[in-house]
Order: sequence, then structure tokens, then C-alpha cells
Amino acid sequence: MLPAAPTVSPDHIVKTMKGPFTSPPDEVELAEFVMRRYRREDSAALAAAVTESLEHLRPWMPWIALEPTTLKDRERLFAQWDRDWAEGVQYSYGMFLEDRVVGGAGLMRRIAPDGLEIGYWVHQDFVGRGLATCAAGTLTTLGLSLPEVTHVEIHHDKANVASGRIPEKLGFSLLREQPSDEPAPGGTGVSLIWRMDGSHWLPPPFPRSDEPRLRRRRPGRPN
Repeated sequence: MLPAAPTVSPDHIVKTMKGPFTSPPDEVELAEFVMRRYRREDSAALAAAVTESLEHLRPWMPWIALEPTTLKDRERLFAQWDRDWAEGVQYSYGMFLEDRVVGGAGLMRRIAPDGLEIGYWVHQDFVGRGLATCAAGTLTTLGLSLPEVTHVEIHHDKANVASGRIPEKLGFSLLREQPSDEPAPGGTGVSLIWRMDGSHWLPPPFPRSDEPRLRRRRPGRPN
């Protein structure tokens, strides 16, 4: 059984990052799994993860309406994510346990010029093991380390109680309720908005033996 994944301390990540930088690292190796950018050869693994989790994800993820999709379409999606990364619009990561996709997470620049939204999903076989909390904590640290970013937010449907436990566990503040921009099929149409300001981000200590390792793509490296 996969143990609960730890929360990431900002000191352990930020001290490893080589500045100046304008985007997050391409890969973060954590204690129990790896967060990294998708590559073309990951298409089948992502398709399998989404297919195996369709009914688990369907109530809460509006994008699931596009599934199933072809591998070619998924490769085109990866290419779009690469363009979004280069333009600073969105930073999309897969969550990998060896070669298996066990979830996905990302930072989206769509809430404010100085803010980023965190999103995440987890394969149904890995729910409740701390992966989403670890990914969200890692992205909080990375997002708040980017230039001009003062805060990050997590938005989820009011009925998605499990998703709401993650920002609460990480110490985010519940700001407000508002109509959902993209209503979830099984949701209420009301989003809860959680926020973390950079000056308040103090996650639990990360064990030194489990310090994350960060990597960036080398220039010219193929996807």
C-alpha cells in the first residue's frame, strides 16, 4: 500500500531552484511519486488513467465530457500544454508512479494578474493516500515562488467535500462562495474559493531525507 505523501516545505523547494526563473521546474521528484510535464509517449498512460477513473471523475471534472478521446487528440493537447507553459498561461503536470499516471495537477493563470489557480485530480485507485495534498502543497510553493505572484487559490464545487479537505489541510483561507465558471456535472453550480497568500504560507516541515529534486528540460530536448 502506498503511504500518505508528505507536504512540501517551501524552503526545501525554493533553495533548490536556480534563479532567476520565470516558470516552475519541469519535474519535481517527491517521496512517493513524481510530478512532471507530459511527454508524447505518455498519451497511452494518461488515457488509461482517465478511462479507469471516468465514473470517479465525471461528477466533478467538466473536461471529462470530452472523454474518451483519441491518442492523436491527446498528443495535440500535450502540444497545447507546452505552448501554454511557454507563454506562462498554464503549467500542467502529470503525477507518475513509475510509468503509471496516478493523477494530474497544474497552475493556471486565470484568476488575477498576480494570482494562480491550482487544480488537481487523482486516479480512483489512489484516492485518500495524500497525493493530491502533496501535489497541491508543492504547487503552492512553486506558484508563490514565481515573479509577481502574491497568492494562489483552489476552487471546487461546494458538494465536492473531499476536494475541499485539501486546501483546509494546507491552511488556506475560505474566502467566499460564487457561481461556478464551469459547473461540474454532479455539482451544485456553486464554487468555494480558498486562498493562500505568500506571506502566510507555512506548511508542515518536510523530512530532510525526502527533499524533492527538481529538474528542467534541457534546450532542444524532445517532448
